[in-house]
Amino acid sequence: MYFYDDDTQGFIEDNDIKFIRMSFCDILGNMKNIAIMPGELPRAIKHGIPFYSADVLGSRPAMLMLKPDTNSLSVLPWRPQTGRVVRFFCNLFNTDGTPYEGDLRRNLKSTLEKLKSMGCICKVSTRCEFYLFKTDIDGNPTNIPFDNGGYLDIAPLDKCENARRDICLSLEEMGLSPISSCHKSGPGQNEIDFSSSDPLTAADNMMHYKTVVETIAASHGLYASFMPKPLPDEIGSALKIYISLTKNGKSLLDGDSSDGKAFEAGIRKYLPEFTSFMNSIDNSFERLGGMIKDGTLHVMENIKLPGCEPGLEIRSADACCNPYLTLQLLLEAGIEGMEKHIEYNECNEPELPQTLNDAMELTSKSEFVGRYVPKSCTDNFIRKNKMNHK
Repeated sequence: MYFYDDDTQGFIEDNDIKFIRMSFCDILGNMKNIAIMPGELPRAIKHGIPFYSADVLGSRPAMLMLKPDTNSLSVLPWRPQTGRVVRFFCNLFNTDGTPYEGDLRRNLKSTLEKLKSMGCICKVSTRCEFYLFKTDIDGNPTNIPFDNGGYLDIAPLDKCENARRDICLSLEEMGLSPISSCHKSGPGQNEIDFSSSDPLTAADNMMHYKTVVETIAASHGLYASFMPKPLPDEIGSALKIYISLTKNGKSLLDGDSSDGKAFEAGIRKYLPEFTSFMNSIDNSFERLGGMIKDGTLHVMENIKLPGCEPGLEIRSADACCNPYLTLQLLLEAGIEGMEKHIEYNECNEPELPQTLNDAMELTSKSEFVGRYVPKSCTDNFIRKNKMNHK
């Protein structure tokens, strides 16, 4: 649930808030935070909370400041009702007060302002899959799925429904908007769908979502995995991103608009160059390889459903991505498509790189990526991934 600046302090006091988590997302999509006490909030809002950034963001200088976006306040519902805990997503600043160039959440905001200046309204919804695994006697994860259910199964085949229910209730209590949930095709595999929202809220919700799923799963004695391909012989888990785009009240992605066709063409053209950000671990490419049918990797589809805004669904992403960076680059690619009137043969799918190393090489050489992602961020992303390979 979100609150305005004038209400924040009163809310903190009236609801017995004892800890405030100042959160942000690193280049690899991992949630990071510093916990402060309520008395520190005024200082955090005015000046920021310092932290040593080099090990997290690979930035120079080493000190950055976290300032809360007070419109992003949310209560963590699994914490005690007395001495409660809230979370803010934060903006990042240099110590001289200037915005930090690698603040990916702020960079997404800038892209949304660009769309707004073009008269466009963008909405995003996500469908994110995950597996639930049993844990051993010490609480460590195993590779044994929690059930052997299949697509849309119900109890008793679907043993995950209680955990899914508690996840959805927790998300709803936080003011997020889950609209449906189900058992997917893999054993122990689940999906929760969100209603459409502006892209920044969709990215925030995705970060909340992963935290909630992992926390509620643990409370059920289970381990939640967002790995794209956790079981080699079972279907992988995707993060499906549905984008709708309107201008003057009319959809641009209904298949008839020249701007809409150019928007899609831009994404198709540039997608291989930022695939490394959307599919950021080696395991991502094990899943992508399993999506190839008849020699073609189908990563996008135009969808028109009754009661829904026509849109474009991107299917190649997975939950290991940084959602702010992923959405920014998808939208910037679409914007360039419209601005440059890019044309694309709709019968052709983009040829994505086959490995993470190939993907990172494309990204490092991409002029498109260089226009929107600070070089320090790209270098840090590649460096961290190479360290993970050692």
